[in-house]
Amino acid sequence: MKKENEGLDQLFEKFENQWDIKRMNADHQVDFLNKLNKKQPKKKNHAVWAIAASILVLLGVSLFYNTAEKPKEFKFASKETKRTDSIFSILIDNELVKLKEKSSPENQQIINDALKQMKVFDSDYEKILKEVQKNGENKQIIYAMISNLQTRISFLQTVLQRIEENEKFKNSTDEKTL
Repeated sequence: MKKENEGLDQLFEKFENQWDIKRMNADHQVDFLNKLNKKQPKKKNHAVWAIAASILVLLGVSLFYNTAEKPKEFKFASKETKRTDSIFSILIDNELVKLKEKSSPENQQIINDALKQMKVFDSDYEKILKEVQKNGENKQIIYAMISNLQTRISFLQTVLQRIEENEKFKNSTDEKTL
């Protein structure tokens, strides 16, 4: 320990006359408090305005592209086909609303899987509609279209039944009361 202290003593002796030993004036504390209390000029918030402007531009662009990307309504050759499509579409939308109303943590996986399967049905339906545009309405294509729509409705109804069965099973007890 003495050796360490001796080394420090030598160091201090070496720099003895080089230390800055300036005393603060008596009014130093008052000057400091005055500077502290002096009102600072407001900083300009250019960065905040730039970020806000960027967000607005992004929202505007996304709204433009969302409206621009809406698929055009498909025009069927016959009124019966159009009516059939609209009736089934309404039924499917109603079943989807019922499915989304059943959303809960227990049912979330079933609902997500069902929605994925609905996307597959939708893509199949889009292919059928492209066939109708390409080749016109014929019995096979109309049958495939109606079959797809019926399959979607029956699938959604089956999913809803399974969810209801799960809810009943969860709420029921194995005990019998007398």
